[in-house]
Amino acid sequence: MPKFILKITAESAENCIDEKNVECFILSASLPEDCLGRIIRKIEAAGKIALLEGEDAAALAVKLGADGIVADLSASTAIKKEMAALRRQLGRRFLGVICRSRRHEAMIVSENEPDFVVFRIWSEGAEKTKALADWYAEFFLLQTAVEPMDGSVNFSAWPADMVILSPEDYKILVAKK
Repeated sequence: MPKFILKITAESAENCIDEKNVECFILSASLPEDCLGRIIRKIEAAGKIALLEGEDAAALAVKLGADGIVADLSASTAIKKEMAALRRQLGRRFLGVICRSRRHEAMIVSENEPDFVVFRIWSEGAEKTKALADWYAEFFLLQTAVEPMDGSVNFSAWPADMVILSPEDYKILVAKK
């Protein structure tokens, strides 16, 4: 069973930090800085991982003491260069990378050794992305995460180490079990 990562985009979602099956949280870098700092401290106190995502996430992660970031490089034409710059800025912090759902980009991302790779799944095109994730799992040892982008995607048969969900989608999933 994959591990769950909750994506927090609103201050009100910080009450989900105590969820026992969740070890990692992705916080939107667009949240107010004081709010981010408070939530990061709560996550740290709970012994869990706090990652940031969004504009200036790397600088904020360093400033606020987050454990790392998730960088969306799905539209990048300079993946190697951007990942190298992020690694320099982050030091030993975690770097997760969202990549385009194509083999070439997945290979380039992997060659640059992120801590994990994220494949986003939309219901339209899910079969293509699943085929990519299956192929990726055969050839690469890096951890993978999937992020369903709409509620109709069934990710249970995907070869993923982690699943990224909103707190709302996570509660629905838990209620179904």
